[in-house]
Amino acid sequence: MASTGFAFSDVHRRDSRSTSDLPLTQERDPSQRLVDDERPSCEESASVPARETTAPLSSTVNEDLRLGKEIGTVAGFEGIVGQSLALRQVLQLVETVARSDSTVLLLGETGTGKELVARAIHDRSRRKERTFVKLNCAAIPSGLLESELFGHERGAFTGAITQKIGRLELADQGTLFLDEVGDIPLELQPKLLRVLQDGEFERLGSTQTKKVDLRLVAATNRNLDQMIEGRQFRSDLYYRLSVFPIRIPPLRERTEDIPLLVRYFSQKYARRMEKRIENIPAAAMRKLTRWHWPGNVRELQNLVERAVIMTRFSTLAISAPELANSGGNLGPAKVNNFDEQDRIVRILKETKGRVGGPNGAAARMGLKRTTLLTRMNKMGIDPRKRS
Repeated sequence: MASTGFAFSDVHRRDSRSTSDLPLTQERDPSQRLVDDERPSCEESASVPARETTAPLSSTVNEDLRLGKEIGTVAGFEGIVGQSLALRQVLQLVETVARSDSTVLLLGETGTGKELVARAIHDRSRRKERTFVKLNCAAIPSGLLESELFGHERGAFTGAITQKIGRLELADQGTLFLDEVGDIPLELQPKLLRVLQDGEFERLGSTQTKKVDLRLVAATNRNLDQMIEGRQFRSDLYYRLSVFPIRIPPLRERTEDIPLLVRYFSQKYARRMEKRIENIPAAAMRKLTRWHWPGNVRELQNLVERAVIMTRFSTLAISAPELANSGGNLGPAKVNNFDEQDRIVRILKETKGRVGGPNGAAARMGLKRTTLLTRMNKMGIDPRKRS
Protein backbone atom coordinates (compact mmCIF):
# COMPACT_ATOMS: atom_id res chain seq x y z
CA MET A 1 0.00 0.00 0.00
CA ALA A 2 2.98 2.25 0.27
CA SER A 3 2.73 3.32 -3.36
CA THR A 4 -0.98 3.99 -3.23
CA GLY A 5 -1.68 7.68 -2.95
CA PHE A 6 -4.16 10.43 -2.95
CA ALA A 7 -3.18 13.35 -5.08
CA PHE A 8 -3.19 17.03 -4.29
CA SER A 9 -2.31 20.03 -6.47
CA ASP A 10 -2.34 23.72 -5.64
CA VAL A 11 -1.67 24.66 -9.26
CA HIS A 12 -4.80 23.32 -10.95
CA ARG A 13 -6.23 25.73 -13.57
CA ARG A 14 -9.12 25.04 -15.92
CA ASP A 15 -9.40 25.88 -19.58
CA SER A 16 -12.86 26.48 -21.04
CA ARG A 17 -12.16 24.93 -24.45
CA SER A 18 -13.18 21.33 -25.22
CA THR A 19 -10.42 19.12 -26.57
CA SER A 20 -9.97 15.56 -27.70
CA ASP A 21 -6.86 15.04 -25.56
CA LEU A 22 -5.69 16.35 -22.22
CA PRO A 23 -2.04 17.55 -22.42
CA LEU A 24 0.30 16.35 -19.69
CA THR A 25 3.07 18.83 -20.43
CA GLN A 26 3.45 22.55 -20.15
CA GLU A 27 3.61 23.03 -23.93
CA ARG A 28 0.59 24.55 -25.67
CA ASP A 29 -0.62 25.27 -29.15
CA PRO A 30 0.57 28.75 -30.27
CA SER A 31 -2.84 29.37 -31.83
CA GLN A 32 -4.36 29.10 -28.37
CA ARG A 33 -1.84 31.37 -26.64
CA LEU A 34 -3.88 34.52 -27.18
CA VAL A 35 -6.97 32.92 -25.66
CA ASP A 36 -4.97 31.80 -22.62
CA ASP A 37 -3.25 35.16 -22.20
CA GLU A 38 -6.56 37.01 -22.34
CA ARG A 39 -7.98 34.96 -19.49
CA PRO A 40 -8.02 36.96 -16.19
CA SER A 41 -5.49 36.06 -13.51
CA CYS A 42 -6.49 34.62 -10.13
CA GLU A 43 -6.40 38.09 -8.58
CA GLU A 44 -8.52 39.59 -11.40
CA SER A 45 -11.06 36.78 -11.62
CA ALA A 46 -13.06 38.04 -8.67
CA SER A 47 -13.87 41.29 -10.45
CA VAL A 48 -14.17 40.03 -14.05
CA PRO A 49 -17.46 38.36 -15.03
CA ALA A 50 -17.13 34.70 -15.93
CA ARG A 51 -17.30 33.89 -19.64
CA GLU A 52 -19.91 31.54 -20.95
CA THR A 53 -18.39 28.23 -21.97
CA THR A 54 -19.62 25.26 -23.88
CA ALA A 55 -18.30 22.79 -21.29
CA PRO A 56 -20.17 22.27 -18.02
CA LEU A 57 -18.64 24.26 -15.18
CA SER A 58 -18.79 21.25 -12.88
CA SER A 59 -16.86 19.03 -15.26
CA THR A 60 -13.10 18.72 -15.45
CA VAL A 61 -12.85 15.92 -17.98
CA ASN A 62 -13.79 18.05 -21.00
CA GLU A 63 -11.33 20.80 -20.10
CA ASP A 64 -7.61 21.23 -20.60
CA LEU A 65 -6.07 20.63 -17.17
CA ARG A 66 -3.11 22.93 -17.70
CA LEU A 67 -0.37 22.69 -15.09
CA GLY A 68 2.64 24.96 -15.23
CA LYS A 69 4.71 22.18 -13.70
CA GLU A 70 4.18 18.52 -13.09
CA ILE A 71 1.68 17.70 -10.38
CA GLY A 72 3.17 17.96 -6.92
CA THR A 73 1.93 17.08 -3.47
CA VAL A 74 0.78 19.39 -0.74
CA ALA A 75 3.51 20.50 1.65
CA GLY A 76 4.02 17.96 4.40
CA PHE A 77 1.75 15.38 2.78
CA GLU A 78 4.08 13.40 0.55
CA GLY A 79 2.29 11.19 -1.96
CA ILE A 80 -1.14 12.68 -1.28
CA VAL A 81 -2.63 14.12 -4.46
CA GLY A 82 -6.08 15.71 -4.85
CA GLN A 83 -8.12 18.86 -4.41
CA SER A 84 -11.59 17.64 -3.41
CA LEU A 85 -13.41 18.93 -0.35
CA ALA A 86 -13.56 15.41 1.09
CA LEU A 87 -9.77 15.09 0.92
CA ARG A 88 -9.19 18.58 2.32
CA GLN A 89 -11.37 17.74 5.32
CA VAL A 90 -9.26 14.64 6.00
CA LEU A 91 -6.04 16.66 5.83
CA GLN A 92 -7.48 19.25 8.21
CA LEU A 93 -8.17 16.49 10.72
CA VAL A 94 -4.61 15.20 10.24
CA GLU A 95 -3.25 18.68 10.97
CA THR A 96 -5.43 18.89 14.07
CA VAL A 97 -4.46 15.59 15.66
CA ALA A 98 -0.86 15.19 14.48
CA ARG A 99 0.82 17.26 17.20
CA SER A 100 -0.90 15.38 19.99
CA ASP A 101 0.00 11.86 21.08
CA SER A 102 -3.60 10.65 20.90
CA THR A 103 -4.40 7.31 19.30
CA VAL A 104 -5.92 7.65 15.81
CA LEU A 105 -8.23 5.16 14.12
CA LEU A 106 -8.36 5.36 10.32
CA LEU A 107 -11.55 3.95 8.83
CA GLY A 108 -12.01 3.31 5.14
CA GLU A 109 -12.30 0.83 2.33
CA THR A 110 -9.29 -1.02 0.99
CA GLY A 111 -7.14 0.98 -1.41
CA THR A 112 -8.07 4.43 -0.09
CA GLY A 113 -4.56 5.28 1.15
CA LYS A 114 -4.80 4.77 4.91
CA GLU A 115 -1.06 4.14 5.25
CA LEU A 116 -0.27 7.45 3.54
CA VAL A 117 -2.51 9.25 6.04
CA ALA A 118 -0.81 7.41 8.90
CA ARG A 119 2.60 8.53 7.61
CA ALA A 120 1.32 12.09 7.28
CA ILE A 121 0.27 12.04 10.94
CA HIS A 122 3.73 10.80 11.96
CA ASP A 123 5.58 13.29 9.75
CA ARG A 124 3.72 16.23 11.31
CA SER A 125 4.05 15.02 14.90
CA ARG A 126 6.71 15.70 17.51
CA ARG A 127 7.92 12.13 16.89
CA LYS A 128 8.78 12.76 13.24
CA GLU A 129 12.50 12.28 13.84
CA ARG A 130 11.83 8.86 15.34
CA THR A 131 10.90 5.56 13.71
CA PHE A 132 7.64 4.89 11.85
CA VAL A 133 6.96 1.16 12.27
CA LYS A 134 4.14 -0.58 10.43
CA LEU A 135 2.55 -3.98 10.85
CA ASN A 136 -0.22 -5.46 8.71
CA CYS A 137 -2.16 -7.63 11.14
CA ALA A 138 -3.97 -9.46 8.33
CA ALA A 139 -0.76 -10.46 6.54
CA ILE A 140 0.71 -12.47 9.41
CA PRO A 141 -0.66 -15.82 10.65
CA SER A 142 -2.40 -15.45 14.00
CA GLY A 143 0.09 -17.85 15.61
CA LEU A 144 3.00 -15.55 14.69
CA LEU A 145 1.32 -12.19 15.22
CA GLU A 146 1.98 -12.13 18.96
CA SER A 147 5.70 -12.69 18.40
CA GLU A 148 5.80 -10.00 15.69
CA LEU A 149 4.07 -7.51 17.95
CA PHE A 150 5.59 -8.23 21.36
CA GLY A 151 8.78 -10.11 20.47
CA HIS A 152 10.02 -13.32 22.08
CA GLU A 153 12.90 -14.77 24.05
CA ARG A 154 15.10 -17.61 22.87
CA GLY A 155 13.33 -20.94 23.50
CA ALA A 156 9.92 -19.33 24.02
CA PHE A 157 8.43 -21.80 21.55
CA THR A 158 9.54 -24.39 19.03
CA GLY A 159 11.73 -22.71 16.46
CA ALA A 160 12.57 -19.67 18.62
CA ILE A 161 16.33 -20.15 18.37
CA THR A 162 17.19 -16.48 18.92
CA GLN A 163 15.76 -13.52 20.77
CA LYS A 164 13.44 -11.33 18.71
CA ILE A 165 12.55 -7.68 19.28
CA GLY A 166 8.90 -6.96 18.51
CA ARG A 167 7.37 -4.05 16.67
CA LEU A 168 6.35 -2.39 19.95
CA GLU A 169 9.98 -2.03 21.02
CA LEU A 170 11.07 -0.93 17.56
CA ALA A 171 8.46 1.85 17.67
CA ASP A 172 9.52 3.14 21.10
CA GLN A 173 9.59 6.96 21.03
CA GLY A 174 8.09 6.80 17.53
CA THR A 175 4.84 5.76 15.84
CA LEU A 176 3.38 2.28 15.41
CA PHE A 177 0.95 1.83 12.54
CA LEU A 178 -1.27 -1.25 12.90
CA ASP A 179 -3.00 -1.85 9.59
CA GLU A 180 -6.08 -4.11 9.49
CA VAL A 181 -6.37 -3.93 13.27
CA GLY A 182 -9.75 -5.65 13.03
CA ASP A 183 -7.90 -8.89 12.19
CA ILE A 184 -6.11 -9.10 15.55
CA PRO A 185 -7.16 -12.37 17.23
CA LEU A 186 -9.47 -11.97 20.21
CA GLU A 187 -6.94 -13.54 22.59
CA LEU A 188 -4.30 -10.90 21.74
CA GLN A 189 -6.58 -7.91 22.16
CA PRO A 190 -6.26 -7.66 25.99
CA LYS A 191 -2.46 -7.52 25.65
CA LEU A 192 -2.69 -4.68 23.14
CA LEU A 193 -5.17 -2.90 25.40
CA ARG A 194 -2.65 -3.09 28.25
CA VAL A 195 -0.01 -1.43 26.07
CA LEU A 196 -2.41 1.40 25.26
CA GLN A 197 -3.44 1.86 28.88
CA ASP A 198 -0.16 1.37 30.74
CA GLY A 199 2.58 1.30 28.11
CA GLU A 200 3.69 -2.10 29.41
CA PHE A 201 4.14 -5.59 27.93
CA GLU A 202 6.27 -8.73 28.19
CA ARG A 203 8.00 -10.59 25.40
CA LEU A 204 6.88 -14.15 24.80
CA GLY A 205 8.77 -16.43 27.18
CA SER A 206 9.82 -13.58 29.48
CA THR A 207 8.63 -12.38 32.88
CA GLN A 208 10.38 -9.03 32.59
CA THR A 209 7.98 -6.12 32.04
CA LYS A 210 9.08 -3.61 29.44
CA LYS A 211 7.95 -0.01 29.09
CA VAL A 212 7.33 1.72 25.76
CA ASP A 213 6.38 5.24 24.81
CA LEU A 214 4.81 5.20 21.39
CA ARG A 215 2.02 6.76 19.38
CA LEU A 216 -0.44 4.28 17.90
CA VAL A 217 -2.24 4.80 14.60
CA ALA A 218 -4.59 1.95 13.68
CA ALA A 219 -6.53 1.32 10.48
CA THR A 220 -9.25 -1.05 9.35
CA ASN A 221 -11.69 -1.57 6.51
CA ARG A 222 -13.95 -3.68 8.70
CA ASN A 223 -17.06 -2.66 10.64
CA LEU A 224 -15.79 -2.80 14.23
CA ASP A 225 -19.23 -2.01 15.67
CA GLN A 226 -20.62 -5.11 14.05
CA MET A 227 -17.62 -7.14 15.18
CA ILE A 228 -18.25 -6.02 18.77
CA GLU A 229 -21.84 -7.20 18.51
CA GLY A 230 -20.59 -10.53 17.18
CA ARG A 231 -18.07 -10.77 20.05
CA GLN A 232 -15.16 -10.72 17.60
CA PHE A 233 -13.69 -7.46 18.89
CA ARG A 234 -13.45 -6.11 22.43
CA SER A 235 -15.43 -2.96 23.09
CA ASP A 236 -12.84 -1.65 25.59
CA LEU A 237 -10.09 -1.93 22.97
CA TYR A 238 -12.32 -0.23 20.41
CA TYR A 239 -12.87 2.75 22.71
CA ARG A 240 -9.13 3.01 23.28
CA LEU A 241 -8.41 2.90 19.55
CA SER A 242 -11.13 5.34 18.47
CA VAL A 243 -9.99 8.34 20.49
CA PHE A 244 -9.76 10.27 17.21
CA PRO A 245 -11.40 8.43 14.30
CA ILE A 246 -10.82 9.66 10.76
CA ARG A 247 -12.87 8.29 7.87
CA ILE A 248 -10.96 8.11 4.58
CA PRO A 249 -13.43 8.71 1.73
CA PRO A 250 -13.59 6.20 -1.14
CA LEU A 251 -12.61 7.42 -4.59
CA ARG A 252 -16.25 7.48 -5.77
CA GLU A 253 -16.89 10.27 -3.23
CA ARG A 254 -14.11 12.46 -4.65
CA THR A 255 -14.35 11.98 -8.39
CA GLU A 256 -12.92 15.44 -9.04
CA ASP A 257 -9.54 14.05 -7.93
CA ILE A 258 -9.50 11.35 -10.62
CA PRO A 259 -8.04 13.53 -13.46
CA LEU A 260 -5.23 14.69 -11.19
CA LEU A 261 -4.55 11.15 -10.00
CA VAL A 262 -4.44 9.86 -13.58
CA ARG A 263 -1.96 12.58 -14.54
CA TYR A 264 0.12 12.02 -11.40
CA PHE A 265 0.43 8.25 -11.91
CA SER A 266 0.99 8.70 -15.67
CA GLN A 267 3.94 10.97 -15.00
CA LYS A 268 5.28 8.68 -12.29
CA TYR A 269 5.26 5.52 -14.39
CA ALA A 270 6.31 7.27 -17.60
CA ARG A 271 9.50 8.45 -15.85
CA ARG A 272 10.09 5.00 -14.42
CA MET A 273 9.66 3.35 -17.83
CA GLU A 274 11.51 6.14 -19.67
CA LYS A 275 8.54 7.04 -21.83
CA ARG A 276 7.26 10.42 -22.96
CA ILE A 277 3.49 10.70 -22.50
CA GLU A 278 1.99 14.08 -23.26
CA ASN A 279 -1.75 13.51 -23.70
CA ILE A 280 -4.65 11.70 -22.07
CA PRO A 281 -7.71 11.00 -24.24
CA ALA A 282 -10.67 13.01 -22.98
CA ALA A 283 -13.14 10.24 -23.85
CA ALA A 284 -11.22 7.79 -21.66
CA MET A 285 -11.04 10.33 -18.85
CA ARG A 286 -14.81 10.76 -18.94
CA LYS A 287 -15.23 7.02 -18.48
CA LEU A 288 -12.71 6.98 -15.65
CA THR A 289 -14.54 9.71 -13.75
CA ARG A 290 -17.85 7.87 -14.06
CA TRP A 291 -16.57 4.49 -12.88
CA HIS A 292 -17.36 3.60 -9.26
CA TRP A 293 -13.87 2.22 -8.46
CA PRO A 294 -14.51 -0.60 -5.98
CA GLY A 295 -10.73 -0.91 -5.51
CA ASN A 296 -10.37 2.86 -4.98
CA VAL A 297 -7.03 4.62 -5.61
CA ARG A 298 -5.10 1.35 -5.73
CA GLU A 299 -7.31 0.12 -8.56
CA LEU A 300 -6.85 3.38 -10.46
CA GLN A 301 -3.09 3.31 -9.92
CA ASN A 302 -2.80 -0.22 -11.28
CA LEU A 303 -4.94 0.66 -14.30
CA VAL A 304 -2.74 3.66 -15.15
CA GLU A 305 0.44 1.63 -14.73
CA ARG A 306 -0.96 -0.97 -17.14
CA ALA A 307 -1.87 1.82 -19.57
CA VAL A 308 1.64 3.28 -19.48
CA ILE A 309 3.08 -0.16 -20.22
CA MET A 310 0.80 -0.44 -23.27
CA THR A 311 1.51 3.09 -24.53
CA ARG A 312 3.74 3.29 -27.61
CA PHE A 313 3.33 6.94 -28.58
CA SER A 314 2.72 10.22 -26.75
CA THR A 315 -0.97 9.61 -25.96
CA LEU A 316 -1.77 7.45 -22.94
CA ALA A 317 -3.26 4.15 -24.21
CA ILE A 318 -5.94 3.56 -21.60
CA SER A 319 -7.51 0.24 -22.49
CA ALA A 320 -9.88 -0.87 -19.76
CA PRO A 321 -12.29 -3.60 -20.87
CA GLU A 322 -14.26 -3.30 -17.66
CA LEU A 323 -14.87 0.37 -18.46
CA ALA A 324 -15.45 -0.03 -22.20
CA ASN A 325 -17.91 -2.89 -21.74
CA SER A 326 -19.97 -0.81 -19.37
CA GLY A 327 -20.90 1.61 -22.18
CA GLY A 328 -21.81 5.21 -21.55
CA ASN A 329 -24.07 4.65 -18.58
CA LEU A 330 -21.35 4.59 -15.97
CA GLY A 331 -22.89 6.97 -13.47
CA PRO A 332 -21.72 6.63 -9.88
CA ALA A 333 -22.88 3.21 -8.84
CA LYS A 334 -24.81 2.59 -5.68
CA VAL A 335 -22.44 0.49 -3.65
CA ASN A 336 -24.26 -2.05 -1.55
CA ASN A 337 -22.33 -1.62 1.69
CA PHE A 338 -24.53 -3.85 3.80
CA ASP A 339 -22.39 -3.45 6.90
CA GLU A 340 -22.74 0.32 6.85
CA GLN A 341 -26.43 0.11 5.98
CA ASP A 342 -27.10 -2.19 8.93
CA ARG A 343 -25.18 0.12 11.23
CA ILE A 344 -27.13 3.19 10.11
CA VAL A 345 -30.45 1.41 10.55
CA ARG A 346 -29.46 0.17 14.00
CA ILE A 347 -28.35 3.60 15.22
CA LEU A 348 -31.48 5.24 13.79
CA LYS A 349 -33.57 2.80 15.81
CA GLU A 350 -31.60 3.70 18.93
CA THR A 351 -32.06 7.44 18.29
CA LYS A 352 -35.74 6.92 17.33
CA GLY A 353 -35.16 8.28 13.84
CA ARG A 354 -33.32 11.43 14.93
CA VAL A 355 -30.52 12.28 12.48
CA GLY A 356 -29.23 15.67 13.67
CA GLY A 357 -28.56 17.18 17.08
CA PRO A 358 -26.06 16.23 19.79
CA ASN A 359 -27.80 12.90 20.43
CA GLY A 360 -28.68 12.16 16.81
CA ALA A 361 -27.39 9.39 14.58
CA ALA A 362 -24.92 11.66 12.75
CA ALA A 363 -23.22 12.70 15.99
CA ARG A 364 -23.01 9.11 17.18
CA MET A 365 -21.37 8.06 13.91
CA GLY A 366 -18.97 11.01 13.87
CA LEU A 367 -20.46 12.38 10.65
CA LYS A 368 -21.99 15.63 9.52
CA ARG A 369 -25.78 15.60 9.33
CA THR A 370 -25.72 16.33 5.58
CA THR A 371 -23.19 13.54 4.95
CA LEU A 372 -25.33 10.99 6.76
CA LEU A 373 -28.46 12.15 4.94
CA THR A 374 -26.67 11.74 1.59
CA ARG A 375 -25.64 8.17 2.45
CA MET A 376 -29.13 7.34 3.68
CA ASN A 377 -30.60 8.65 0.46
CA LYS A 378 -28.24 6.48 -1.62
CA MET A 379 -29.17 3.43 0.44
CA GLY A 380 -32.89 4.18 0.40
CA ILE A 381 -33.12 4.55 4.19
CA ASP A 382 -36.06 6.67 5.43
CA PRO A 383 -35.47 7.90 9.03
CA ARG A 384 -39.22 8.36 9.54
CA LYS A 385 -39.67 4.61 9.26
CA ARG A 386 -36.98 3.97 11.88
CA SER A 387 -38.50 6.05 14.67
